[in-house]
Amino acid sequence: MACQRPRGTRGGMQRAAGCRGSVGRLQDNLSDTLKKLKITAVDRTEDSLEGCLDCLLQALAQNNMETSEKIQGSGILQLFASLLIPQSACTAKVANIIAEVAKNEFMRIPCVDAGLISPLVQLLNSKDQEVLLQTGRALGNICYDSHSLQAQLINMGVIPTLVKLLGIHCQNAALTEMCLVAFGNLAELESSKEQFASTNIAEELVKLFKKQIEHDKREMIFEVLAPLAENDAIKLQLVEAGLVECLLEIVQQKVDSDKEDDIAELKTASDLMVLLLLGDESMQKLFEGGKGNVFQRVLSWIPSNNHQLQLAGALAIANFARNDGNCIHMVDNGIVEKLMDLLGRHVEEGNVTVQHAALSALRNLAIPVVNKAKMLSAGVTEAVLKFLKSEMPPVQFKLLGTLRMLIDAQAEAAEQLGKNVKLVERLVEWCEAKDHAGVMGESNRLLSALIRHSKSKDVIKTIVQSGGIKHLVTMATSEHVIMQNEALVALALIAALELGTAEKDLESAKLVQILHKLLADERSAPEIKYNSMVLICALMGSESLHKEVQDLAFLDVISKLRSHENKSVAQQASLTEQRLTVES
Repeated sequence: MACQRPRGTRGGMQRAAGCRGSVGRLQDNLSDTLKKLKITAVDRTEDSLEGCLDCLLQALAQNNMETSEKIQGSGILQLFASLLIPQSACTAKVANIIAEVAKNEFMRIPCVDAGLISPLVQLLNSKDQEVLLQTGRALGNICYDSHSLQAQLINMGVIPTLVKLLGIHCQNAALTEMCLVAFGNLAELESSKEQFASTNIAEELVKLFKKQIEHDKREMIFEVLAPLAENDAIKLQLVEAGLVECLLEIVQQKVDSDKEDDIAELKTASDLMVLLLLGDESMQKLFEGGKGNVFQRVLSWIPSNNHQLQLAGALAIANFARNDGNCIHMVDNGIVEKLMDLLGRHVEEGNVTVQHAALSALRNLAIPVVNKAKMLSAGVTEAVLKFLKSEMPPVQFKLLGTLRMLIDAQAEAAEQLGKNVKLVERLVEWCEAKDHAGVMGESNRLLSALIRHSKSKDVIKTIVQSGGIKHLVTMATSEHVIMQNEALVALALIAALELGTAEKDLESAKLVQILHKLLADERSAPEIKYNSMVLICALMGSESLHKEVQDLAFLDVISKLRSHENKSVAQQASLTEQRLTVES
């Protein structure tokens, strides 16, 4: 719920009996009014009470802060809790006064301390629309910008009550707006999502959305939909309630407009569409085996001339490409060519977000084994390599991921890429991109993948000549076991296939010392210990590296590993110990 300007002055801004003097003298009369209010609040004399409340409302309208300070000082707030009763004709005015004073930050805690929240929450069950409106404003202003108070409201069950109110009073614009503002604020809290999911909020919002013509009203509903749609259960409810059809209609209506509001609404609608596709169930429901109307419409966005639609289309495809079945279907039905055409339009001074989205989609599509060869023969690597000169880390990151997925278990493609000097030099450069951990990590992983999947001497030579060895050695010390392992396997292949070429680089990168640390460290994973020992054995073919191994007393560390709980590690320790003993 949020702090709002007072909406409508129905309920007490007019002059009433019992309020002495002109507007100019209101502040002078305020002390008298507050004294009188204390008496009438106890007596419950409706006419006198109403007159006093009207005086307060007028004083607040004239000088809210000063009047609020006097109200706080008078101790009258505590009495308001007893006046917030459904049967009273003055209830709306009391709630209105609370809403007005709670616009001031310094008044919010006093309102809480006066015990006003509980009776206000009870009033949300009222049938009187004016009471509901002023109660909503009061609660919204008291809890404005306070996650703890908003969480308290959620625990008191206001969400189902407000959703019900929206359904009953959807013809009342002020009440509808009050509910939407409340939903927008409460939906930001993670604790609210489960409660929202157990109501028919999706149905009510979509119903309301369909009726709206004005941009501002639709925007207000969008502001509620976006945080709610982060929850997977609500995503599915929104899809089932027909939100996607509404969004597609907006896209169709606004796509050719150059009005600022229409461009903004097109972006919001297409972004929300992509968000709905992030849920597995909602995404699969909309995919409909690749034959669904929604999927077909999204496909038509990719060749569009509108950058926002190109972006949303590519992101949607990336989201549809989250399981193998969908990926295989899309590749078989020509999606790769569409994405490559889109990338081709954004090579020279292209739109970075579109580049990033199209590369994301290609990366996901390249995950299933059966798609790799098809995508390679379609020329995806060539299309992707055009972005090698990009200076944008998000594009670099996705480019690297796409290439790594494509060459997985594809020896020929890995060899071809691994002999590409420009690519390897760029990878070595990005391995030092300390400001961009993602790019640095992916560059290291691709370097290792080129060796592991090609098992090619030429690839190893290219990487050695480009200065890549030191990065693979550093990668063996990564905090991620998977990266450590990939590095150790690549280094073992280097030692087995081209030890003479790489010897000096391995020495200067202090590989032997690193392997000693990995083996001595109890925290090292079993596969790390195993592969480190395999690598030690492979390094024995180099005189200088062999000497380093002897100098570091590896036998002490390795003999301890013979009793390791992992059988493979224990076995490899015995073999390594024999090898080191024979060659010592």
